[in-house]
Amino acid sequence: MIKDNLFAIIMAGGKGERFWPQSRTSKPKQLLRLIGNLTLIEQAVERLTPLVKSENIIVITNEDYVAPMRSLLEDIPKENIIGEPLGKDTAPCISLAAAVVASKTDDPNAVMVVLPADHVINNQQELLDVISDCAKVAESGKIVTIGVNPTYPSTGYGYIKCGTQIETETSTQFYDGEGFREKPAVDQAKEFINAECYKWNSGMFVWSISTIMDAFRKHAPDLAKAADALTDAIFKGSFEHKLKNQYELFEKISIDYAVMEKVDNVVVAECTFDWDDVGSWTALRNQIRPSENNNVVQGTHIGLDTKDCIIVGDSSHLIATIDIDDLIIVHTEDATLICKSKSAQRVKEIVHLIGEQSDLKDYL
Repeated sequence: MIKDNLFAIIMAGGKGERFWPQSRTSKPKQLLRLIGNLTLIEQAVERLTPLVKSENIIVITNEDYVAPMRSLLEDIPKENIIGEPLGKDTAPCISLAAAVVASKTDDPNAVMVVLPADHVINNQQELLDVISDCAKVAESGKIVTIGVNPTYPSTGYGYIKCGTQIETETSTQFYDGEGFREKPAVDQAKEFINAECYKWNSGMFVWSISTIMDAFRKHAPDLAKAADALTDAIFKGSFEHKLKNQYELFEKISIDYAVMEKVDNVVVAECTFDWDDVGSWTALRNQIRPSENNNVVQGTHIGLDTKDCIIVGDSSHLIATIDIDDLIIVHTEDATLICKSKSAQRVKEIVHLIGEQSDLKDYL
């Protein structure tokens, strides 16, 4: 059932550098059809439409990606797809989103659900049920984060410690939040798993507009002032000019550091839907059924004694491999990536190295 006072904020400003060479400056990860027939941003919007009105879905992206996203997301009002002049991490993004929501409603109990654009979630109804339950809890003044039950000692995710279970009339289980932990070393990650009271921090948050603004005013007053100023600029018709000036002033900081680690009214909703953070090429293993010898293949491939590889190309280009294992191979029209699977996170490093060489910048 669509909720009138529920707003969805989709954060879609990243460049997706770990998905180079498919992800480029002009066509980032969220505009790619990495998994399925829709782009990641289309999937993110489509999952929400049974619950959130199209006019209440707000996409915050890089200003360079506004035009293609407006073309893809025809049902979203154009003014709801907003480009950040500069990348300043998630806290300024959420301050901007709060300003936009405040301009659209007078209801201080209107609820914002904040979601990254690069998640893969197949069980749509479970997701919507959890969001609905989170919205009910958020209306009581709580800051809600959705915690994912960890399946292995990941060093790539942050964690949140869960305390006492909270009694609610919802089917979703909620717990007192007892603190965030940044991405741990492997030994600490194992300790978190063994403790059985930690969940992965999914980066999905639910709160009322008044609750997040109160948190800004107490713990990050510059973000509160910025949100108020941007709301005022929307009403006065000077939004674009004010947005550019404001982003030059913003500190680059995540919402975790700016707010979540400081507030004492956090509750954790248990994630009951399937969830995958599409963070690097190795994420394809979770979404694509392996072929012979545990190879994950997109495109056309033939191999001899090839195993445990991720191979990505297109139907018109044959990739042939012999005597290799545990590699990532990604071929595009003008660039090819080859690396060990364990080095998938280092793709970002080579993208930065390419950017430092003027004769290679066309490959970004």
